[in-house]
Amino acid sequence: MRILVQKFGGTSVANPERRTQVAAKVSEAVSQGYSPVVVVSAIGRQGDPYATDTFIKMVSSIYSEVPKRELDLLMSCGEVISGAVMVSTLRSLGLEAILLTGGQAGIITNNNFGDARIIRVEPENILKQLKEGKIVVVTGFQGITEDGQITTLGRGGSDTTAAAIGVALNAEAIDIYTDVEGIMTADPRIVEDAKILDVVTYNDICHLAHQGAKVIHPRAVEIAMQKNIPLRVKCTFTNSPGTLVTNIQPDIQAGADAIGDRIITGIAHTPNVTQIKINIQDEENKSQAVKKIFKGMALADISVDFISVQPENVLYTVRDELADKAINILHNMGFEAEAVPSCAKVALVGGGIADVPGVMADMVEALAESGVEILQSADSHTTIWVLVKKEQMVPAVQSLHKKFQLGK
Repeated sequence: MRILVQKFGGTSVANPERRTQVAAKVSEAVSQGYSPVVVVSAIGRQGDPYATDTFIKMVSSIYSEVPKRELDLLMSCGEVISGAVMVSTLRSLGLEAILLTGGQAGIITNNNFGDARIIRVEPENILKQLKEGKIVVVTGFQGITEDGQITTLGRGGSDTTAAAIGVALNAEAIDIYTDVEGIMTADPRIVEDAKILDVVTYNDICHLAHQGAKVIHPRAVEIAMQKNIPLRVKCTFTNSPGTLVTNIQPDIQAGADAIGDRIITGIAHTPNVTQIKINIQDEENKSQAVKKIFKGMALADISVDFISVQPENVLYTVRDELADKAINILHNMGFEAEAVPSCAKVALVGGGIADVPGVMADMVEALAESGVEILQSADSHTTIWVLVKKEQMVPAVQSLHKKFQLGK
């Protein structure tokens, strides 16, 4: 049995016309000899009647402190509605299909409501339905605990569902369908000549996704990588081949992107972050002070990023909406702290960055020529980050895309 996992996002199932296009993709997979497992997200996006954010707004307007367990029960409804509608669409076209919730599909999670992690997948029920010739539609974004509690997997959870099922079933591929034609060198809303990447490594797309590229969730990539199952990011509404995500260099046709020859794969950005600066006066007890700072953030459930520990200062970033809370905590702990709000992180990502001299110099030169001030920088063997003011984010991305000739 040749199993293909197909995941369709909220925009792909938003109306009858689009669901018919989804059904055509599923039908095509059947005609090619695949047994499809179709993972669906909730219908539409924020503001649409059955979108997850709409459900959250509905209950939080009544009482802001909705228990996480009950919130997960509510949020799981969006995918159930979407899945039932998708089964009806497939059946209307003569395709036998059945809907399984995350729990019925065997997705077992921990009990961290709102952001659960998958412990294992028990795929027997899916396999049973596939052997009976049915198309299995699975609700994305959700699972079930050992004691039967419904959980949700956090943002990007439907991608995670698709990847976990693909690995458990040893699928031939996992196709992530969205409203764009693949993974691009930069956000096309910012860079006009952003180019679709034909092939990209798991490692590079993980870093792009972690740095702000939103086409696929990094957890999904990390799961698929465990068994080297190819991920393909495609558009629901075209026949474009999209982007192949893999560890293995395939046979590449003339004109396609060669993984090994690219120094920079793409540019990602994350807006709406605040830089926190903390002055440390007591040099002798610096290590204890640093420990106290980050423990305080952790206890307050504040995620920190872009950490830089310098001789007299500690710098890091938090999301804009958490900045006041972070500053208050630091002041209460006796630290001198200041905030630089409305910043953005811009990242160059590419496996070719390692041991290539001049990349940072070219980056600094491009930003300087565009009048972009670097507030902070960091690097790893695959990524170089800079922090800039939010109003300079767009020219930063555009200048770097041009400097490294990613549109060619």
